[in-house]
Amino acid sequence: MSQKRRERLGGVDRANSIWQVNTFTVRSARTSDVAKIRDLVRPLAVDRILLDKESVTYYESIQEFVIAEDAGGEVAGCGGLHVIWEDIAEIRTLATGARYRGQGVGHALIEELLRRAKAVGVSRVFCLTFEVAFFERHGFTVMEDQSAVDHEVYQELLHSRDEGVAEFLDLARVKPNTLGNTRMILAF
Repeated sequence: MSQKRRERLGGVDRANSIWQVNTFTVRSARTSDVAKIRDLVRPLAVDRILLDKESVTYYESIQEFVIAEDAGGEVAGCGGLHVIWEDIAEIRTLATGARYRGQGVGHALIEELLRRAKAVGVSRVFCLTFEVAFFERHGFTVMEDQSAVDHEVYQELLHSRDEGVAEFLDLARVKPNTLGNTRMILAF
């Protein structure tokens, strides 16, 4: 990261994996954050931008999530990184509170999720989104090739019960939930 970019975004404490962005801190989510995550997602689910999930789903995957919170400790945004195969992961449930949009919260969350993807050995990250321009600004491109994995891996992924994997594979059974979304990918 360039010095100019670091000054604009704030510093990063790599040892503790915590970003300080202007007045926001990005940290690993805790179980106590689940209600706040649901509160962020619920209005976006009502608008059919994100899918609503049961609390148990968030608890089961809490270790995948990061939280952005403001200086007062209020949750400003969240996002998750879900590894689906050796070299590919999904950024999911990226949400920013309405009053925090346009303040760099989403950018900080993406930066941390991509850092974590690299740290675990992932070389490609995909998302399913309505926010194409936002993800393009972060280097993602629209997935033109429906076969982003080879046939053997595709066959293995078909055994997954995870809806995100089904979305990545563009399976017909998830179409009613994902109509209008764009599949995007970033390779690094």
